[in-house]
Amino acid sequence: MTSTPPPPDRPRPLRTAAVIPAAGRGIRLGPGAPKALRALGGTPMLIHAVRAMAASRAVSLVVVVAPPDGSPEVKHLLDEHSLPEHTDYLVVPGGDTRQESVGLGLDALPEDVSVVLVHDAARPLVPVETVDSVVGAVRNGAHAVVPAVPLADTVKEVEPGVVAGEPEPVLATPVRARLRAVQTPQGFDRETLVRAHAEVALDGEGATDDAGMVERLGEPVVVVPGHEEAFKVTRPLDLVLAEAVLARRRAHDGF
Repeated sequence: MTSTPPPPDRPRPLRTAAVIPAAGRGIRLGPGAPKALRALGGTPMLIHAVRAMAASRAVSLVVVVAPPDGSPEVKHLLDEHSLPEHTDYLVVPGGDTRQESVGLGLDALPEDVSVVLVHDAARPLVPVETVDSVVGAVRNGAHAVVPAVPLADTVKEVEPGVVAGEPEPVLATPVRARLRAVQTPQGFDRETLVRAHAEVALDGEGATDDAGMVERLGEPVVVVPGHEEAFKVTRPLDLVLAEAVLARRRAHDGF
């Protein structure tokens, strides 16, 4: 009597997690709470950003990297707000720089996560279509993916002045058609992003662009279309614009 051979191993599904570094203070928005905890439409920007990631059915885990001494506060904040039930949430303490904080978020990921998104908490209104587009590109084989939009303004490369406000000489005018303004979430094959954080040394305030770290490894990075509503809330004027976008969504889409 011969035994029936075991069925072949089935490939594990590609599980996707999003890491949101939210340990910065957002000095350009002025004094007060950290940028990620500033209210937008009565709700902290961080909650909007978490909901934006969880809106994608592909994202099964969101890791929020909190200020080093603020994990309990951020955990309480997440517990207070209604979040999609299909997504798990985890809060971990961050580091002194964004690069350190993203690295700590990566360290907290379960082993079965193979696709990682890194998203700015200060981009609270990124549409789900953009998130899905990034995830899809990674799942189709790209090692690193960034959403980006064409520039509306002509860009000049200059020699920075020593004194603020003094005239700065122009060095070059890049071809605008080849330039893109990069947004988030940026998407990565987990192994590639982990290697970038292991091999690219922390220098000064650290890297602010994870895709740039992957580029330094010599790995290719590809761009997918971003969205005008995925802008970063950095200045008070950005907050005014974000309030207007949110009000329009609530009026027309019930967002």
